[in-house]
Amino acid sequence: MSAPLIGIVGIAGAYGRWLQQFFRARMGLDVIGHDPADASSTGESELVRRADVLVFAAPIRHTASLIARYVALADGSEAGKLWLDVTSIKSAPVDAMLCSHAEVAGLHPMTAPPKAPTLKGRVMVVCEARIGRWRPWLDDLLHALEAECVHATPVQHDRVMALVQAMVHATHLAQAGVLKEQAAQVGDLAAVMPFRSASFEMDAAIIARILSLNPAIYEDIQFGNPHAGEVLQALGAQITRMAALVGEGSDAARATFRDEFLHDNRSAIGEATLAAGNYSYERIGYLLADLAAGQALSVHLPEDRPGSLRALLHVFERHGVSLSSIHSSRTPGGDVHFRIGFDDVDRVALERTVFDIVAQGLGRILP
Repeated sequence: MSAPLIGIVGIAGAYGRWLQQFFRARMGLDVIGHDPADASSTGESELVRRADVLVFAAPIRHTASLIARYVALADGSEAGKLWLDVTSIKSAPVDAMLCSHAEVAGLHPMTAPPKAPTLKGRVMVVCEARIGRWRPWLDDLLHALEAECVHATPVQHDRVMALVQAMVHATHLAQAGVLKEQAAQVGDLAAVMPFRSASFEMDAAIIARILSLNPAIYEDIQFGNPHAGEVLQALGAQITRMAALVGEGSDAARATFRDEFLHDNRSAIGEATLAAGNYSYERIGYLLADLAAGQALSVHLPEDRPGSLRALLHVFERHGVSLSSIHSSRTPGGDVHFRIGFDDVDRVALERTVFDIVAQGLGRILP
């Protein structure tokens, strides 16, 4: 199969822009796209006619009807081509694409468009609905994306997303509402953070993440998933039950609380899953503690090559600077950097270290 021409519906959106860069930079493919927000983009009829692979990266609430319009525009000419979508709901978009004559798969990257060039370290759900001659190319695409791929049917995907997304988002949005209501007594989130536990810090980070991104996405995840309402009602019932037991306050209520919310849930989840989850929590806790350390240096390595980190660490060794932690991360702008922490450091030795790092061109010191 020759290199296909990629068409993206929604090329001016966040995921559309990321996919455009991915297909060009990582797979060396030509990309065209249409978006109502970009007057210079390719027209819909031309996009349908020319694109070998058509990717729908539109808002959730509009995706199914948008695909239906493209089915009518294509009018059978899409036979032998591949149609994909990257929305957070799968049943309606996949059903709409199956009304075409194209091969069909639904993709759901479980992350906002990353600063990284691939989805490495992230999960992506793959719903293969009608795949034939395009399978080798689709396999190449999944390999290039570097995501941890989980295969599911569209219905299974939506039921799980009602838990993984709708329930989780609702829980944190409800927490944000409680924090807002309690602010008159204890202060806003910034005032509460000095009292944080690791759990509260993690929850606060998720609240901040949700409220920082596109609100339409979080709205559509709740209202667009046919299973979200059922899950939110179940979540509300659990909170109501817990509040009633706490409000009663008796020894019997305490015993019921222990049985229902602690013992029964522990048994349902299972020892192996609990152990793995507890270990993940401890790792995140250690990471948060390291990142909170006051003495630290962040260094961006301009050359991504074997030996770059070793050369950087050799400078610290030469000046007798001991490290307490080192973590690879990304700046808000997407630059990979190493955050190096110190428990106790001689300021003069550290200044000499920084001077050598810069003078030798080993790295750039970040604010």
